Amino acid sequence: MPQRASTPSSSSVVRSSVPRVSDVHVALLRGINLGGRRLPMKDLAPMFRDAGCGDVRTYIQSGNVVFQAGQALARRIPDLIEEAISERFGFEAPVVTRTAAEIDGVVRGNPFLKGGADPKTLHVAFLRDRPSKTGIATLDPDRSPPDEFAVRASEIYLRCPDGVARSKLTAQYFDSRLGTITTARNWRTVLKLQEMARGG
Repeated sequence: MPQRASTPSSSSVVRSSVPRVSDVHVALLRGINLGGRRLPMKDLAPMFRDAGCGDVRTYIQSGNVVFQAGQALARRIPDLIEEAISERFGFEAPVVTRTAAEIDGVVRGNPFLKGGADPKTLHVAFLRDRPSKTGIATLDPDRSPPDEFAVRASEIYLRCPDGVARSKLTAQYFDSRLGTITTARNWRTVLKLQEMARGG
């Protein structure tokens, strides 16, 4: 007896319209809107849309973008956006990306927060590449007392009681020791980006 072709239920149609968490990403730009390196978010967001990204949203002026893209496109986004910025604005602005799931992991894994540190003293440095054990071994734990840092995978957690502006644990320092590109965000921004990546 021939069977009729099945049709998707209303519930399956609704689910298929919801973006997969794996397609939600966060882009973190380094060194924009400092000095003469002006890049308004109203100009940055269209660059992501022109690259093929969907649901592009920005947060404050330091260069934080939440967007949707498949894995293949997401891997190309740093190069595509850096090239677009260079062509239009004439300066280099490195781009580091994380998936929504990776941002969740960063929030869960903060060792200083687990130890009861004041969230206002906390920052996270996001690395473009995962550092080698050899590179990590060159980092000086006493470089900037009373500041502390902890390397976890491709992030460096920072606790800067006197403020990050006074710290010697700079992006340039980590770049030179680890051979990568670093961009840091305060803990409040990290939590906000997590909220946005979850659809908030």
